[in-house]
Amino acid sequence: MDQQDDAARRHAPVLLERVLELLAPALQAPDAVMVDSTLGMGGHTEGVLRAFPHVRVVGLDRDTQALELAGRRLAPFGERFTGVHAVYDEIRDVLDRLGHPHVQGVLMDLGVSSLQLDEAERGFAYAQDAPLDMRMDATRGLTAAEVLNTYEERELVRILRQYGEERFAPRIARNVVAARTRAPLTRTAELVDIVRASIPAAARRTGGHPAKRTFQALRIEVNAELEVLERAVPESIEALAVGGRIVVEAYQSLEDRIVKRAFVRGATPSAPVDLPVLPDTHQPYLRLVTHGAEEADEAELARNPRSQSVRLRAAERVRPTPDHLRTTRRAA
Repeated sequence: MDQQDDAARRHAPVLLERVLELLAPALQAPDAVMVDSTLGMGGHTEGVLRAFPHVRVVGLDRDTQALELAGRRLAPFGERFTGVHAVYDEIRDVLDRLGHPHVQGVLMDLGVSSLQLDEAERGFAYAQDAPLDMRMDATRGLTAAEVLNTYEERELVRILRQYGEERFAPRIARNVVAARTRAPLTRTAELVDIVRASIPAAARRTGGHPAKRTFQALRIEVNAELEVLERAVPESIEALAVGGRIVVEAYQSLEDRIVKRAFVRGATPSAPVDLPVLPDTHQPYLRLVTHGAEEADEAELARNPRSQSVRLRAAERVRPTPDHLRTTRRAA
């Protein structure tokens, strides 16, 4: 099996038909461009390129291995696909370089990818022993091992509580610090054993694997996922042309909260509620396309178990962002 077939076999894109339905009104222009901000192994992009033969897609990913696999999968589409090694909060800088000041669609499929979960040596999966890495971009940044072995105990507690919503964070952090005084932590199995020993037996019987929340918290910290997302959603909205649409699939409450906040901000007048007439500069610049967050139905869950926790939201750009609400790009 070649790598093109392998990518298709290993990646079932979540809620693909619904994503295509939501993007369709924005992708009718003959020169339409869409950004797949989290390309992964290219499943959503392949669906877009097949469904809309005139559309071009720019695919961003910080994972060089994913870019290579997706590039092979999408090679039959030729110049209609462009892959770029970048984090998705860099969307406007990438589009400037490519000569696309605005695009008609943006898709963000957040969280850890199928590739990262399936490749044991990446260290994302608590069910397989592997090096404590967890970097989405394996070419740079701190590893999970470096976080566990160098952060102070109170910082470990904060990460586990804030990013993993782990109620036993103090016990886990204390036991990590005790373990690393004997020898640096290097393997995921070591961390799983520490977490399991830190959580009372009664609590381990519910809520899935006891290390799930700890691994989520470390992954978010290693990849600065929430900080990136806080920048990426408004940057992506600014990249949209009027009439363009943004679709976001989130898989945990912290991500979904950031997306919801940005969408509601754009869909709500910015003027005081007691003004008799709403000035144009305070009109909403987004229209919410979905009512709240949509979840996977039973058919989708049967096709793709990884859709279990998905929360999908979509919004449409109805006018330019008022100057007083426009985001400022981060320094290069």
